[in-house]
Amino acid sequence: MLPATAPTLSPPREIFDVAVIGAGVVGCAVVRRLALAGAKVVLIEKGSDILSGASKANSAILHIGFDAPPGSLELELIKAGRAEYLAIAGSLGLSVVKTGALVCAWNDVEAEKLEAIAAQGRANGIAALELLSGSQARATMPGLSQRLVAALEVADEHIIDPWTAPLAYLSQGVKLGALFLRNAELTEGRYDGEWRLSTTAGALRARAVVNTAGLYGDIVDARLGLEPEFEIRPRKGQFVVLDKAAAAHVPRIVLPVPTEITKGVVVCPTAFGNVLVGPTAEEQDDRVRATVEKDTLKALLARGAEIVPALAGIPVTAVYAGLRPASESKAYRVFCRPESRAVTLGGIRSTGLSAALGLAQHALRLIEGFGLGLAPVESAPPVHLPNLTETLPRDWQQPEHGEIVCHCELVTKREIEAALASDVPPGDFGGLRRRTRAGMGRCQGFYCNARLAEMTRGHLAEPLAVGGDAS
Repeated sequence: MLPATAPTLSPPREIFDVAVIGAGVVGCAVVRRLALAGAKVVLIEKGSDILSGASKANSAILHIGFDAPPGSLELELIKAGRAEYLAIAGSLGLSVVKTGALVCAWNDVEAEKLEAIAAQGRANGIAALELLSGSQARATMPGLSQRLVAALEVADEHIIDPWTAPLAYLSQGVKLGALFLRNAELTEGRYDGEWRLSTTAGALRARAVVNTAGLYGDIVDARLGLEPEFEIRPRKGQFVVLDKAAAAHVPRIVLPVPTEITKGVVVCPTAFGNVLVGPTAEEQDDRVRATVEKDTLKALLARGAEIVPALAGIPVTAVYAGLRPASESKAYRVFCRPESRAVTLGGIRSTGLSAALGLAQHALRLIEGFGLGLAPVESAPPVHLPNLTETLPRDWQQPEHGEIVCHCELVTKREIEAALASDVPPGDFGGLRRRTRAGMGRCQGFYCNARLAEMTRGHLAEPLAVGGDAS
């Protein structure tokens, strides 16, 4: 059996309508939108699975856009993306957990800024905003510290499953004929009336390209021979994931008053029943490695306990760090080059999960100006991914679920087998974890990894087991 990462590149004589470069959440959303528009699409990814870059680590908040720059493209696309997500969530099996949020001021200086944040939100078309005193805010979330001075309630913020959403987008695109190429790093591209792309998996041709390469967005533009328009400056964010016991104390998203540099450290429930504390905002040059530091994690735990005192002493389930594709500007770095049929969607930072579907709509509008003559499909093929959240019934609660492989997260053998046999199967262990939550609980795979290695033998590019027959 070949692993899921084996490339299946079409012969060079075949030409695609659009090549999308980068399989993060934005790239997956763009593939779906273009495939629905009737385009023959190929998705090129340097990693062995989707979400192998910036998109795998985020706070999983579906933003409403109350604090986005007024009149900005970012605001427009957050609102469009959120609206489409809510419209398609039911049909694709996507999670929607309405928690609401509190922007919390912990001193008088921060409290003075809340009115301006509320005014900006109303200017952005967000009506469900209310200024609260500290006691009023604690009435909506009793676990908040008595130190709270004031808060802005944002009633319509949601949390979602951040990994199933892009998987659903790409799965629908694949059902419509899109080709997903893994381990296919773009090495060079040139346009001579059509794009001729060289990748580590072989050569291909396309009539148009969309760069959604995230942390490598500026590098990909350079490899395509496009005029440099922006520079990626990676920004690391470290997170702490608290045990599910923390969820009883954090029913809402707790946001800080943002600064010019970052939205700040958030205390946030997850759709999986845990609580996140983070991220930090640390500039670095490395685009690959996002390390976690003990002192920083201790500081995050201390900050979480300052905000919600009951979090002190609750066990840590996991820690992780991710990189955001920040640039020299806070604005999205979106460029269209009709003369070479190229679109760049770059510098998409913390709001990328929320804006992905909106960015895909915007990319299609730009590509329609290239005159490719696309004809939309008559109907979207059904895709309904299994629920992994604690808000709806899970597979282990259904009849005849069979063996429980991961006891921490209650993942069934049936779920793992379904993931391995799906339209977009996992290419590595991280991909399997994101599709099933196996190995993501308290023991972090200590008890289930041997069974998972046995079940995934021959499916993953890098086997979980060392030695033995992995053929």
